[in-house]
Amino acid sequence: MTNVRVATTARPAGLPLILAAASFGFTIVQLDVTIVNVALDAIGREFGAPTASLQWVVDAYTLLLAALLLSAGALGDRFGPRRAFLTGLVLFAISSAACGLARDALQLILSRAVQGAAAALLVPPSLALITHAAAGDDKARAWAVGWWTAAGGVSIAAGPVIGGLLIGALGWRWVFLVNVPLCLLGAALTLAFVPEAAPREKRPLDLPGQLLGFLALAGLVGAVIEGGHRGWSDPLVLGALVGGFAAAAAFLAVEMRSAHPAVPLDVFKSRRVWSAVVIGVSVNFTYYGVIFVLGLFLQRSAGYSVVQAGLAFLPLTATFIVSNLLSGRIAHRFGSARTMAGGVLVAAVGYALTSRLSAHSPFWAMIPGFLLIPGGMGTAVPAMTSALLASVDRHFSGTASGVLNACRQAAGAAGVAVMGALAAGGPERIAGGLRISGAIAAVVLLGAAWVAWRSEGRPVASVG
Repeated sequence: MTNVRVATTARPAGLPLILAAASFGFTIVQLDVTIVNVALDAIGREFGAPTASLQWVVDAYTLLLAALLLSAGALGDRFGPRRAFLTGLVLFAISSAACGLARDALQLILSRAVQGAAAALLVPPSLALITHAAAGDDKARAWAVGWWTAAGGVSIAAGPVIGGLLIGALGWRWVFLVNVPLCLLGAALTLAFVPEAAPREKRPLDLPGQLLGFLALAGLVGAVIEGGHRGWSDPLVLGALVGGFAAAAAFLAVEMRSAHPAVPLDVFKSRRVWSAVVIGVSVNFTYYGVIFVLGLFLQRSAGYSVVQAGLAFLPLTATFIVSNLLSGRIAHRFGSARTMAGGVLVAAVGYALTSRLSAHSPFWAMIPGFLLIPGGMGTAVPAMTSALLASVDRHFSGTASGVLNACRQAAGAAGVAVMGALAAGGPERIAGGLRISGAIAAVVLLGAAWVAWRSEGRPVASVG
């Protein structure tokens, strides 16, 4: 498979080199979702930042990534995926440097927002470059997309471990500064080995839908974050809630009437697509939220050093890798719906065990939850992706995947907002917030498992 040849004389390199370049972009995007979690305690101490500001450090990135993910695909079509990908790498490097050099929490949050916008420019073009390079060879494309997906999955799981080691050796700023050489290496590989894809039909940008979608996400997530800090009767919080709901209603109205919507609502006609989206949203909501609280819990409540906190995430990272590798075999034997349902049920048990932890719990008491959560989620997510792609016309698969990933990132931002608000305060409040967050996560995943199980045996709607 390493000798895959793409049928065109315009490509100076084979698929493996193109895959390596594209995977650099996807890896840093996913890495920066979680690598910052173990840095939050150090950031909060240096800047005197409350929990709400630390939530914004995480969610400024995730919100912009979620809001711009769909339009980034259209930009890639308009300007070419290679050019969009290179632009994203350059912008990501600049914004990462700005994060690493930030002098206060506000500068860091604003730089993280730019970093999220750059991340949105990297994901769809990176996948488009791989798909184009393997055009005409379905087996090669499946192999490349599988490795691309695995690179992202491993990086998001390994983020806290890498972050803990970097902070212990060099300080929290290197959680961001490390992206600069990675982006430069990715850009060098892209310039050397990745040709521009053939022009595609230029899809119009849905600017009204894009703006309203962003305002809805920012308003609702911002209200939850600030509500935990300011109080729910605060005028700013109430205004954000009202504005967020109004923007969401306007967004749905615009998308229903738009000839080229940012989120084609027809994608939700299939029950299996709907099931995959529910699983994706539930997984991201629970994992992003609990990991945010867990990073604070290990350092502020349990008294771990930053290196110890990072290493504590090793069981999650290792189990994610193993469960991702086994997921395909399990889904082949039991079907995607049962694999999704079973996976999230296992993760729900892990979260339930996490809800029993206290500041005095020994590390061995954490291990069962740290194994079951990634074991279940790592099994469910590949099956979720397969179920989605099998339920739509292949020409609609890119749009469906974009909708799924945008929904997942938005859910992740909401998870940080909700569970972070529960843990706002001192060590005891954080420990209590972790217990409540674990219980919420278990209940959410039980509901997701029921939805996935109900989708088994349902006819596949023709979406597209």
